[in-house]
Amino acid sequence: MSDDLIEALRDADAVQYGEFELSHGGTSDYYVDKYLFETDPRCLRLIAEAFAERLDGEKLGGVALGGVPLAAATSITADVPYVIARKQAKEYGTGNRIEGRLSEGEEVVVVEDIATTGQSAVDAVQALRDAGAEVNRALLVVDREEGGRENLADHGVEMEALVTASDLLADR
Repeated sequence: MSDDLIEALRDADAVQYGEFELSHGGTSDYYVDKYLFETDPRCLRLIAEAFAERLDGEKLGGVALGGVPLAAATSITADVPYVIARKQAKEYGTGNRIEGRLSEGEEVVVVEDIATTGQSAVDAVQALRDAGAEVNRALLVVDREEGGRENLADHGVEMEALVTASDLLADR
């Protein structure tokens, strides 16, 4: 499956080379454009199927913004509900940080696009836990292998990535 996904990511031009500034402030000579792979039906289908295979009835928690289309597609594929973890509580309406139905003690698997430091996934885990969820796992599309796995592990969360940067950049 990872070979099919790597091919699909490359076909979608989601892997780009050059000099890029990353969200955590560092720079990189490659960039994985989540918007290109998340808006590509083939990539989205492969990701949703792979994530669905790794679920055991848990609810999904999509990290806004990038994890939301992944959670929605996986929700349909696996026939499980999902919630959305906002980066911050909205300042209008209900003022929720977690959108959707979540019960106290419910098991949630975080769904995220790419982990560099893993901090956005960690923030979502904390928000979900604060809302009463039990979170022990995170499913990601790409692990950039720059500390995300370790950061999540430090917060008691096992990270499962469909592909790693090493896989993605091999044979380039």
